[in-house]
Amino acid sequence: MDTVLEKLKKLCEINNIHLSSSQLELFDVYLKMYLKWNKVHNLSSIRKKEEVVIKHFFDSLTLVKLFEEKKIDINNKEIADLGTGGGFPGVPLKIYYGEKIKLYLIEAVQKKCIFLEMLRRELNLEYEVLCDRSENINEKFDIVVSRATGETFDVLKWGKDILKTGGYLIIMKAKKVEEELKPFTVSLNFKNYPERKFIVIKKN
Repeated sequence: MDTVLEKLKKLCEINNIHLSSSQLELFDVYLKMYLKWNKVHNLSSIRKKEEVVIKHFFDSLTLVKLFEEKKIDINNKEIADLGTGGGFPGVPLKIYYGEKIKLYLIEAVQKKCIFLEMLRRELNLEYEVLCDRSENINEKFDIVVSRATGETFDVLKWGKDILKTGGYLIIMKAKKVEEELKPFTVSLNFKNYPERKFIVIKKN
């Protein structure tokens, strides 16, 4: 196994997220394919192996701890990843949860959609790529997650429009959270990783 994946495994373990060897193999396939495509198609500005593993893979998996913290049941839930780009956080969640979740990846950029379709075949995972802007999507989901996608208030609006009543909208924030959203913010601390902020809004 690649040493950077050993790092991922260890970082997950000290934060009580346990990856099996088959899950690590999938992350290995994902990493290789992502690096290859990123050179040509510019999926994201993160290019180094270790950074992809920590800033994309592990960062996506911090949601596992949020679901536990907020007691959000993910079993048989339809989860949409809004503005997924190279598949984050949706695909790492699918690798982790497997059949427990039904995953939909929402992405408007054609080349990224093609990558996500190819990735699905390589990983042999079940998920659906919705290659469109969220405004054009008529389906509603139990949980909508979004990571570093545009202005927070835009994401709030787009996310709420595709959320079922009683569903959760979760926006992952690295930077400062807007003042009016602080009541909805959950901060989680991780070992050997920066604090992670999530805006969690339940649709009544």
